[in-house]
Amino acid sequence: QVQLVESGGGLVQAGGSLRLSCAASGRTFSSYAMGWFRQAPGKEREFVAAISWSGGSTYYADSVKGRFTISRDNAKNTVYLQMNSLKPEDTAVYYCAATPNSDYDHDGYWGQGTQVTVSS
Repeated sequence: QVQLVESGGGLVQAGGSLRLSCAASGRTFSSYAMGWFRQAPGKEREFVAAISWSGGSTYYADSVKGRFTISRDNAKNTVYLQMNSLKPEDTAVYYCAATPNSDYDHDGYWGQGTQVTVSS
């Protein structure tokens, strides 16, 4: 099993930056693909970014491409989401997730979420 704890959320003005961290427990962290998702009030959860177990492949939602960067440090069991040029529409609870394959919904582990609020 993998336990995930997100941190780094907060309130920031539009145009600002935040870096989210997700610390994972378990010795098999490096074998899991990791992803970030978000859910805004009244909306469904949506994919933000993902990274392969090795860090060699990354994937982004079109809405964040060029502004957000996902990375991981397997030695620290941590995945990061650097968020730049933040917009009010980025406001949401951000969740970290891990999966041994690519099926976060049915074969994934999830953190408790961290709130990101972007003011205009």
